Amino acid sequence: MLTTLRSIWALLLGIGLIMTASGLQSSLLGVRAGREGFATEVTGLIMSGYFVGFLVGSMIVPRLMKQVGHVRVFAALASLFSTAVLVHAVVVEPATWLLMRLLTGFCSAGLFIVCESWMNDRSPNESRGQVLALYMMVVMGSMAIGQFGLNLADPQGFLLFIYASVLISLALIPLLLTASQAPEFSTTKRIGLWALYRLSPLGFIACFGVGLLQSMIWGLSAVYANLAGFTISQIALYGGAIFVGGLLCQWPIGRLSDRYDRRSVLTGVLLTVAILAAPAGLFAPLSFASEVWAIGLIGGLAMTSYSVAIAYVNDWLDPEQMVGASASLYFVYGVGASIGPFATSAVMSEIGPPGYYLSMATVSGVTVAFALYRMTRRVAAPIEEQGPSVALPPPASPIMTEMAAEMLQEQAEEDAGFDEDEEAETTTLS
Repeated sequence: MLTTLRSIWALLLGIGLIMTASGLQSSLLGVRAGREGFATEVTGLIMSGYFVGFLVGSMIVPRLMKQVGHVRVFAALASLFSTAVLVHAVVVEPATWLLMRLLTGFCSAGLFIVCESWMNDRSPNESRGQVLALYMMVVMGSMAIGQFGLNLADPQGFLLFIYASVLISLALIPLLLTASQAPEFSTTKRIGLWALYRLSPLGFIACFGVGLLQSMIWGLSAVYANLAGFTISQIALYGGAIFVGGLLCQWPIGRLSDRYDRRSVLTGVLLTVAILAAPAGLFAPLSFASEVWAIGLIGGLAMTSYSVAIAYVNDWLDPEQMVGASASLYFVYGVGASIGPFATSAVMSEIGPPGYYLSMATVSGVTVAFALYRMTRRVAAPIEEQGPSVALPPPASPIMTEMAAEMLQEQAEEDAGFDEDEEAETTTLS
């Protein structure tokens, strides 16, 4: 593992800087939009723009990488990202912010794809699970750190935008100075959406619902906190609690999903989110400490649910189908994520800040209802035939989703080979 870590530390550092800047910018825009008097649904549309751009970028950037290579694409996108961050400070106007947010999402997808494909190329099979776990910790930890950047300067000034831009520019250095050759890049053929739904209706709907849920939670946390009258330091703590919760919940939820029926684990996770979110919306306002604990638990559970949903779908796939399915699952998740912030902001515009929590409760509750229905239509996969779950942080590009699928595919093939060898040995002895 130490050898692998020495080969990917620069990539992890670059990703950490990017995610710190992304976490800071997302919260900064939520606060600044409120103080500039943007309507709540307009702010939600701007926040949705990031996820739309990320989804589009994840489909287009791989083609650019094939044409001009990893390094050129990375440098160009980092430059565009850095510029887009600064434009927010220069032109404070909703249409411009929406366009820049779309561009930011597009660039972010490209930067992730470059870094993650490079990381995948350098990760040997035996340490790939550890690399994925370390990557998840870097992403979630950096996003949490980015929230506290709000305390460094006045959100209505220029400095915080400059800080985010500088972090993006610094992320260029580790990758561009790396001495190793860029990896070959290939895209996998997706399984069609209808075919994917037929293979796993619950997995399909869960990925869509989780996309809605995760994007509304971290995409609008600063918007909600600003409307609720939190101070800047409180907004930072509130937003940071989401990612700290996600970091702490990944391992125990992953272990549960490996030892028990994943449908039950996924249902339990989302039902708990609904149970926590509904009172927070119905009985608001709560004390600040109660809000932090609530969003930490809600965010922690919600951030783990994508990994459980992916693992559940893989339980119903043949090993050779896993990689192709991962790209389609990511697309379903991305569509949900693109809708989440705008839909939630429209609810908040109608009923006020409690709409933030009530939207979470609604999405979670509907997904739970569908899961319970599906439990009456299909028996659970045998526990002994379940593959291991792999922690996937938000946002994870299709490359990281495919990397996890490749690891599970290799594990399944190894297990199948072991079983065949054991059977052959038993036959010979008989």
